[in-house]
Amino acid sequence: MKRKIIGGLLGLILILIIAITSVKLNKSDHENTTIKLAEVTHSAFYAPFYVAIEEGYFKENKINIDLILTSGADKVAASVLSNDVQIGFAGPESAIYVYKGGEEDYLVTFSGLTKRDGQFIVSREKIENFTLNDLKGKEVLAGRLGGMPILNFMNALDNEKVNQKEININTSVEFAALSGSFIAGMGDFVNLFEPNATKLEKEGLGYIVGNIGAYSGEVPYTAFYARKSYLENNKELVTKFTNALKKGIDYVQNHTSEEIAKSILPQFPDISLTDLTQIVDNYKKYDSWFTTPFITEESYKNLEDIMIGADLLDAYVPYDELVNNFYNE
Repeated sequence: MKRKIIGGLLGLILILIIAITSVKLNKSDHENTTIKLAEVTHSAFYAPFYVAIEEGYFKENKINIDLILTSGADKVAASVLSNDVQIGFAGPESAIYVYKGGEEDYLVTFSGLTKRDGQFIVSREKIENFTLNDLKGKEVLAGRLGGMPILNFMNALDNEKVNQKEININTSVEFAALSGSFIAGMGDFVNLFEPNATKLEKEGLGYIVGNIGAYSGEVPYTAFYARKSYLENNKELVTKFTNALKKGIDYVQNHTSEEIAKSILPQFPDISLTDLTQIVDNYKKYDSWFTTPFITEESYKNLEDIMIGADLLDAYVPYDELVNNFYNE
């Protein structure tokens, strides 16, 4: 009888411990702030951000990230402006367009991630010792006019003294449809982010021949922005967000490509560790990421120079109004 009573008491205590632990865990998760974040595409190009998610750096700062794929920088900006999400992750040129459009509660960029173009040039035919001159007389699927991909591609051509008029630059295909259109037979070349570029090559549908970031200059290529009012009202939260991002950047700077690939593999369940390691290694080789989230006025001016050169901006926009760094160097 005594054994039954003791056994029953132990069972009750165990149930109470489990219940209390569950309540604590639920309370802890409830205390975290969920941020809805629209990302322009899902690519290993953004490895430091995904590392911050997978290594729990956002959780450490009491932040849950609700990641929403929103193809096209224009659509990311629209999602933030409509308050469907709190933060947008895309090319900061979209924030400049919003500012120039006269929006009172405009978009302010607060953290940078990638510092050069992450597109790879994929050819339908194998080309040894490729240069941008090989694009002359050919059709290149280059994405939507006005976005960072096409802006940097054109800037790369200018840097290499290649006449854009000698190339059939197709800007009619939506960003998300570039790979599919190329597979369907459109174009001689296509500019793609990873993992799409490697996927095409592994399937024997194209050959990676070059990287646009190697030809174009340093700019805040992909960055995080939010409404001006959101940043003003959530300074502590955005600071914590940026601190978590910095830890992700530090991890990428101090770990091997394989270690990074292992960390972010849950973000890419359809890619093997071997392929993902190679993809990450390609981005490391081309020095794709900022070493801190801080966006300098010089790099921002480089972006504006590209836009002005492409007749998409008539004058410089004020850096102090459109960039509010939440990380201090």
